[in-house]
Amino acid sequence: MASALKIAALFFLLCGSWRWSAVSGTSPMTAVDMFEQWIAQYGRTYANESEKSYRLGVFTRNLDYVNAFRQAGNRSYTVGLNHFADLTDEEFRATYTSTGLSPSDGSYPGLMPFQYANVTAPSSIDWRNEGAVTPVKNQAQCGSCWAFSAIASIEGINKIVKGSLISLSEQQVFACDHYDAGCSGGLHYRAFSYAVSSGGITTEANYPYQPHQVACNSTKQSDHAVSITGYAMVPTNNETLLMNAVANQPVSVSVDAHTFRFYKGGIFDGPCGTNLDHDVTFVGYGTDENGVAYWIAKNSWGAWWGDHGYIRFKKDVAEKEGQCGLTLRASYPII
Repeated sequence: MASALKIAALFFLLCGSWRWSAVSGTSPMTAVDMFEQWIAQYGRTYANESEKSYRLGVFTRNLDYVNAFRQAGNRSYTVGLNHFADLTDEEFRATYTSTGLSPSDGSYPGLMPFQYANVTAPSSIDWRNEGAVTPVKNQAQCGSCWAFSAIASIEGINKIVKGSLISLSEQQVFACDHYDAGCSGGLHYRAFSYAVSSGGITTEANYPYQPHQVACNSTKQSDHAVSITGYAMVPTNNETLLMNAVANQPVSVSVDAHTFRFYKGGIFDGPCGTNLDHDVTFVGYGTDENGVAYWIAKNSWGAWWGDHGYIRFKKDVAEKEGQCGLTLRASYPII
């Protein structure tokens, strides 16, 4: 029986499901076994046995959280251990979210008025189905989510307006945007302003993402593939106006992110606050079979995170700030 349980647990582990069940009060695999399998799956290495022992402790606490969440039941989303499983919450925030830069009272070059106040939005839309979304990318161990969010929105509007889906360079924005601060954080609308000021964005193939290369390559920066004429801010505290914008194009949105690092699928309904520390790209919205409305967000933590790199946030919540503060800071590029 124990051997069969170990085989079943290993099967689910290798499939990325991380579904562990309790039988007679015991787990089919020990935390040490699971940790070793996790190390093999994600290719993790440690400097020495002391570091590995410490990471085992962190992994075990995260495993306890996942098991407790699952045992509680009755949630609208699921969780599971992923490539963040050996990080503390503090380490995760410092490495994979953005400290951001304080929003300025002034505007940046290219700011235009919000243009979707009076549109009639459809009940649902998914820009992936319209061919306006590139594959999920990975910001790696760097707080550059703001660049990935902005680039995804530019890729989307370029496809919608010009008809071509072109994978564009996050590296150009990351290294050359003097309004923002690379891995130390930034803001999606400042990245749009940079794109306006610089004349455009080159392709990802021409200037691939290398987060440790912080110097701007001026030659590659000037080889424009897509240009935008401006950007607009979505009015705050209004999910209807945000829906109007997303109905017309992908939109960059800031959220409070650290509580969904182990998200696997379903509609995320918290807990979370309004400490905006991460940028994603809203590429659609809809309603599930139970009548629960949701937003579709493309993330930049790799395709193995969440629901193949995506997360659905609960939509039309009572709080005007929206789930995880999603109505507080949203913007989109204009062509």
